[in-house]
Amino acid sequence: MPTQAKAAVIDEITERFQNSSAAVLTEYRGLTVAQLTQLRRSLGEGSSYAVVKNTLTKRAADAVGFSDLGPLLNGPTAIAFIEGDPVEAAKAIRDFAKANPALIVKGGVVDGRPVDASEVTRLADVEPREVLLAKLAGAMKGNLTKAAGLFQAPLSQVARLAAALQEKKAADAPAEAAAPAAEAAPATDDAAAADTTPETDAAAADAASE
Repeated sequence: MPTQAKAAVIDEITERFQNSSAAVLTEYRGLTVAQLTQLRRSLGEGSSYAVVKNTLTKRAADAVGFSDLGPLLNGPTAIAFIEGDPVEAAKAIRDFAKANPALIVKGGVVDGRPVDASEVTRLADVEPREVLLAKLAGAMKGNLTKAAGLFQAPLSQVARLAAALQEKKAADAPAEAAAPAAEAAPATDDAAAADTTPETDAAAADAASE
């Protein structure tokens, strides 16, 4: 491929990395053209799925700060460039891979951060938006201003916030459990003091009478 043509391809891939909410690298060995077309259509409007040259893609990835993708660029590689919600695209890729085991997810980039294949799978398993928003609304204790902003947020961001709040809740649980125990300790001491006081007073009275 002439140098000018290579430069044009690198520029195109670079632009796709920059304009996509996510990019999922896959190995497509054994898939037919019809199957690849089916996968491309399942990704949603604005997204694309294209076979790429590893060397040119690596240069494009380096140019946008995604050097971590280098080790994934080996063997037959095709990239799903996602425009829109990465979660829905991840679900489409997962479902296609179940029906077509020849598709292998290598990893990729989601919301500007590198992810491995397992993270792409976890993204595909994210609960529906309605469920996550219900959980967040409860965690925010009725803060409607914050909750309202999440209705337009990408599902991947909603999922990360929900996970963070769940972790915080789990971390706070031991402290909350310890608080009642700490409050109960003085009450026990007071009760013991109250119980022993009459006995002490009675003994003193008996001694005085003797």
